[in-house]
Amino acid sequence: LFMTLSEFKNINPEFEESMFLTKVNNIFVKLFTNIMMDKLEEVDHFVGDDVYKFACDKLEAAKSNGCRQMYDELNVKDSQIRNVEVKQDVYEIKVFLQSRYMDYIINLSNGSVISGDDTRRIKVDYNLTFTKKIEVKEQGITRKCPTCRAPLSVNTSGVCEYCGSIYNQEDYDWVLEELEVLN
Repeated sequence: LFMTLSEFKNINPEFEESMFLTKVNNIFVKLFTNIMMDKLEEVDHFVGDDVYKFACDKLEAAKSNGCRQMYDELNVKDSQIRNVEVKQDVYEIKVFLQSRYMDYIINLSNGSVISGDDTRRIKVDYNLTFTKKIEVKEQGITRKCPTCRAPLSVNTSGVCEYCGSIYNQEDYDWVLEELEVLN
């Protein structure tokens, strides 16, 4: 069932478009930064299996050749909600995101640029699909560990630093399920 953003806000009054788009932008930047830094465990709980596989494949392709994929001066120029759909047990929001970054590959042994351009940013457009289980409520800015109720940072690895419990983002909040490069 497709709906307008206004209709979606009527059935989900806690939803705030600006907060959602800030979250989208942060997850996008965090994903690409962690591909570059070889720290995918820090984004695992923000993304679905297909996006995680995309990130792993990018990282492994570079590492297997003794290289590193670089995304310097990465930022989000624009992001907009394109459509909202209610599916069986999830809300699905499609977002158009326009980013800018320098996209190049370096040799890890000597730091030389193997391919791409490390002097000029390119503009890349994406379609992103986020889902959230219908039965969960927005958590807002402050998240608490479901086990010990200690505060959790949205930028952590999804493991409570106090009790070690795993925070599964998909049980509480929006998760990036699909990432499609448009150009």
